[in-house]
Amino acid sequence: MRKDSPYYLPSINVLQGTTLFHGVDAEMMEEILGHFTPMTLPKKSIVHSWQTKESFFVIISGRVKISRINIETGREYIIFLLQGGDAFDIISLLDREEHEVVIEVIDELKLLKTSMDTARNWLDTHPEFNKNFLPYLGDRMRLLENSATNLALHDTITRLARLILQYVDNKNTNQEKEYSVKLINDLSHEALAQMIGSVRKVVNLNIQELKKRGIIDSTRGKLSVRNLQKLLEKAKDNISF
Repeated sequence: MRKDSPYYLPSINVLQGTTLFHGVDAEMMEEILGHFTPMTLPKKSIVHSWQTKESFFVIISGRVKISRINIETGREYIIFLLQGGDAFDIISLLDREEHEVVIEVIDELKLLKTSMDTARNWLDTHPEFNKNFLPYLGDRMRLLENSATNLALHDTITRLARLILQYVDNKNTNQEKEYSVKLINDLSHEALAQMIGSVRKVVNLNIQELKKRGIIDSTRGKLSVRNLQKLLEKAKDNISF
């Protein structure tokens, strides 16, 4: 990407605030951006696994879901929900193999694209990028561990409470003292079910139960938390804010 590109400054602003590129100096940032090509994908676009074997993507704005689907039953499980500053595909970057997942665009997506060989070269030749990559990889692994633990040990309403807690914006409340919820606040009940290994009907009942108890509010596709302490108790978690 050229420095006179309209994507250049917005990309720098996003990348500097991410785990992957935090602390990278201006010279290296310029070199990295020089290898990227900006792209825009419309809502509901699919990025195929063969594309992520060859190319490495960094999201500038918009959301992406990475999931696996049982082709016999049609059941879908969302493994990751990615946003601005996230990158994919990390697995293909590491093992050089095609990663059999479905990558679907939720919102209009602005992203940067470079070759996998280029991204692997950064790991070998740029200590700053390599140092940032390990914590980012650790965060992805921790999310997978938490998902597996929740599926094995907790009922659906507890898994739902934990999911909501994961995305609570504890610094942002409205006049009614409700906490806003980031990233998942406007997702359908079907999508929320796919994130916790359940089905839409069960999640819908769980949401109605949490609303009845005054814990959350969910109206016109917008999710917020009315009583954070009760949500923490329902999640049986020791998370503190």
